[in-house]
Amino acid sequence: MKEIITTPIISTPVRTGATNKETIEYLVYFFFGLLEVLLAFRLILKLTGASITSGFVGFVYGITGIFILPFQGIFRQAYVSTSVLEPSVIVAFFVYILLAWGIVSLLRISSGEKQES
Repeated sequence: MKEIITTPIISTPVRTGATNKETIEYLVYFFFGLLEVLLAFRLILKLTGASITSGFVGFVYGITGIFILPFQGIFRQAYVSTSVLEPSVIVAFFVYILLAWGIVSLLRISSGEKQES
């Protein structure tokens, strides 16, 4: 007769959902990611001289206008024909990236999560 060798089955618990902290982090990154996409659209639309009469262009300018307001006037705008370079959009882009990273870092610190270096 053959001897049957059995090996123990090791099971590991599998997490199926995000924790509350992770959900908040994902929402922060989603909101700021969406804002970054809209700012990128604004920059491209301004550089290409897009017509404000377009519904999409008006929507993007309307939504992003409030977010670049604190940064307007830092640098002068550059005009070439109908194209406009708004440095305030570029500044806002980087400030909001840092703000999202800072908020998530504070959430991780306040939750007591061990930080990896």
